[in-house]
Amino acid sequence: MKRTILNLSTAAVALLAASAVSAETLRWANDGDVLTLDPYAHTESLTSSFLHHLYEPLVRRNADLGFEPALATEWELIEPTRARFKLREGVTFHNGNPFTADDVVASITRMIDPDSRARGNLSAVTAAEKVDDLTVDLILTGPTPLLLNDLSGVFMMDKEWMEEHDALTPGNTTTGTVTYASDHANGTGPFKLESRTPDAKTVLTAFDDWWDTPIHNIDTIEFTPIGSDATRVAALLSGEVDVITPAPLQDTARIDGADGVSAIQNPSLRTIMLGLNVGDDELDAAPGSGFNPLKDVKVRKALWQAIDMDAIAAKVMRGKARVAGLMIAPQIAGYVAEDDVKPEYDMDAAKKLLADAGYEDGFTMGLDCPNDRYVNDEEICLAIASMWKNLGVDVKLTTQTKGNHFPKVDNGETDAYMIGWATLPAMDGYSPVRAMLATRDGEMGGNNPNGYSNARVDEIAKLAGEETDDEKRLAMISEAIRIARDEIAFIPLHQQPLAWAARDNVELIQFPDNYFRAWHYKVN
Repeated sequence: MKRTILNLSTAAVALLAASAVSAETLRWANDGDVLTLDPYAHTESLTSSFLHHLYEPLVRRNADLGFEPALATEWELIEPTRARFKLREGVTFHNGNPFTADDVVASITRMIDPDSRARGNLSAVTAAEKVDDLTVDLILTGPTPLLLNDLSGVFMMDKEWMEEHDALTPGNTTTGTVTYASDHANGTGPFKLESRTPDAKTVLTAFDDWWDTPIHNIDTIEFTPIGSDATRVAALLSGEVDVITPAPLQDTARIDGADGVSAIQNPSLRTIMLGLNVGDDELDAAPGSGFNPLKDVKVRKALWQAIDMDAIAAKVMRGKARVAGLMIAPQIAGYVAEDDVKPEYDMDAAKKLLADAGYEDGFTMGLDCPNDRYVNDEEICLAIASMWKNLGVDVKLTTQTKGNHFPKVDNGETDAYMIGWATLPAMDGYSPVRAMLATRDGEMGGNNPNGYSNARVDEIAKLAGEETDDEKRLAMISEAIRIARDEIAFIPLHQQPLAWAARDNVELIQFPDNYFRAWHYKVN
């Protein structure tokens, strides 16, 4: 008998809470490993999702993705540039240390360190000041309408533990900086780290002294990266694992037809797109050429127009992706439906554009893609490389694990690359404006290695970050997203579907941000 899939609703959570509690093991297989255990060394969603089991923020998303108190119980803006947070009493870290204001100050200071990879996710905070043991002030650059959105992704760490292990400054997956916190963890979250073998298995166990009342019945989480789609599905069907993320789209019907397992599919917030190197004087794949065709918007439009996204959506994505013309999904604040248009696929028109730009004989460029991060990422890039070769562009395609792909991208060592963006943790259109479109300067543009720069976009990134009138703020964000589309700062491809699969004895919620939150789940 097929189990009932619980979707995102308060009723679902109530059902979970009302059920009898018994300790169980949840065996979770993902197509790749977490990049690091250091909360501030990355901006990758799977890693953040995993670390939410170990670490907690001051405020968190509830089961409806609204905000609720976590390690802070209340907050207020006491000055335009000062927000005060009252901390929860009686919280302890996994090592038994009490959670206090000193830990918040040390965590915020570590988060906004110039060498923190996640620094851009808290760009409006300049400092944290202790008021008393359970009160902290955050010092802001100005009015910050998305402060709670940002803080929901900032995990609190133990100052004493960091001092003991010389980890007060953050690691960084882009620079390769590793600290004790990269492979060890000591948070306040519902689960604590039992063991970790990178690329093999990470085991978490329930934290008995968690401050919150558990609604899950999970005693142990066994997380195993399984890159092969076929092996991951086989592990589920054989009962070796309980949940797989993602479930290969080509196998969802077969999974649904098998006894004891089900596929779970819903729309996703994540837009898959291609970044383009528009800043360098020549392309990495053509050293010595002395020119960079991607600086010409005609060339960028030709590349976009030569991608048959309808064919990719139908064949590679099995009809389960939504073709996109913008960097943000319809559910995200700042989305404007009439702006969500892309050039129609037309290879002849694309070739004419390329010739008009002076490249009728084509050119050579690189295309970098992960093969373990997004749904059918490698297959999508193979299709695009073939289409671009038909355009006359000699594409040097590289596909590799996300652990190698993203540092290469962050360091600007690629001509074109695949990236997905779900606007997390903010879930607001300001996220890509600040992180991907603003000129990279240490405060903004943390995910803009492309050299893209537009004065009006930079102005919006500053103004919208402080605008408290939501109508005005969203109008500016929409304008910036529209400029990015017109200038083809990125080539949007599609919003990928969420596709998981689980054994029927697992009760779970599939959140549209693709976060795996096992403290809401049960194993029967």
